[in-house]
Amino acid sequence: MADKDLASIQEARDLVRSARIAQRDFAKLDQGQVDQVVQAIAKVLTAMAEDLARLAVEETGYGNWQDKKKKNQLASEKLYEHISGLKTIGVIDEDREKKITKIAIPAGVITALVPSTNPTSTAIYKSLIALKAGNAIVFSPHPSAQNCIGKVVAIVRQVLNEMKLSEDLVSMVRMPTLDGTGELMRQSDLILATGGPAMVKAAYSSGTPALGVGSGNVPVFIEKSADIQTAVRLIMSSKTFDYGTVCSSEQAIVTEEAIASQVKKALIAQGGVFLEGAAAEKVKAIMQRPGGGMNPAIVGKPASELARMADIEIPADARLLLYEEQGVGRGYPFSYEKLTALMGFYVVRDWQAADELCIKLLHNGGLGHSMAIHSKDEAIIRHFSLTQPVSRVLVNTPSTQGAVGISTNLDPSFTLGCGTVGGSSTTDNVGTQHLFNFRYVAYGLEETTRQSSDNRAVDIETITNLVLAQLEKMNYVPPVT
Repeated sequence: MADKDLASIQEARDLVRSARIAQRDFAKLDQGQVDQVVQAIAKVLTAMAEDLARLAVEETGYGNWQDKKKKNQLASEKLYEHISGLKTIGVIDEDREKKITKIAIPAGVITALVPSTNPTSTAIYKSLIALKAGNAIVFSPHPSAQNCIGKVVAIVRQVLNEMKLSEDLVSMVRMPTLDGTGELMRQSDLILATGGPAMVKAAYSSGTPALGVGSGNVPVFIEKSADIQTAVRLIMSSKTFDYGTVCSSEQAIVTEEAIASQVKKALIAQGGVFLEGAAAEKVKAIMQRPGGGMNPAIVGKPASELARMADIEIPADARLLLYEEQGVGRGYPFSYEKLTALMGFYVVRDWQAADELCIKLLHNGGLGHSMAIHSKDEAIIRHFSLTQPVSRVLVNTPSTQGAVGISTNLDPSFTLGCGTVGGSSTTDNVGTQHLFNFRYVAYGLEETTRQSSDNRAVDIETITNLVLAQLEKMNYVPPVT
């Protein structure tokens, strides 16, 4: 094992040890004191939203700072508003009639794995939800986003210091290696894993309880009753948001033959370019690695940059490159997840065929995540809600903003659970409520309550005898025992 790996393992152990000491003291604070800490951090990070967004784009090369600023604001300001009144410390519920008390117990020390596509917003969000629940948190950053994630951590630590609390409540690995991250996961009490499938699988395989996500190959169905212009506008605003880096962004449009020409016309009018012939083949050549999987070089890039990479000509005002794909799976690159300004386009006979195709697309790398539908037909919307293997069905809203809680009332989150079908332990938008345990205090039942139970037993015996008497009249002979 290399010296760097050994040093990284030791760093992980030291960080968890220090975090554990800090968390024990932090756990002594009451709800009001914890809320003050979270409020102060949220305010500072909200004020720093633009600076952190610019730093993230500068370091990673993914997306644009304007949209990353909005994500940072969601992760700080809107998230704080959402969780500010949530009870997370001490007694959080009492049922005097049933004599049960529910007490919140912090998870302890949390390991946070952070992707390069949404680095600062994810670090902000995880810091706030961890502290709100009384936990300490240690970040393992993606190496290509280490500086901007480190800046978030430094700001949080500065606020903690000003509030006379241990800075070790929030810390970050400075020498990230696979061995070091593995040790960090093993030493902690809970893992918050946001990133690629391999990383999430490693989290679940660590032996430590984990909350992770699956990949998001999100289909969007435009049904013939939809307002086509509005649907296309919302899809474009979603897919081009931060140049497609959010895992809940739409990956393929599915529409019906009856309205396909109208949908295509609306897409072109709003900056969509349909690829054909040699241009399509050149773009396909840069989309995936030789052995399969998305080419990281295309992630978070605008249409103009993708055209430059593929050496094709597109209009100066182009926002999205589309391709009318004919199948799903190997050999059909536009049927996979594309975290960039690329999108598949499918035309089907009717909504029943769309239902089947969306399921196929989800089985092609998006199981459990999300799908979107634009329709005015509530019966069709309900059908898709019952059949699609996803955790979120987003109706008449941009999928990116809807899934993370910007344009819907879903919980603000950058860790979107995919349920057991997607290899995740939850279908929720992961938040503070997932980061503490419950302790139940239950009092014994009184004599009158037990008597009512005895009465139920007598009733059952009476019913049994009545049924047996009826069977006897029917000449039923029970087996000999």
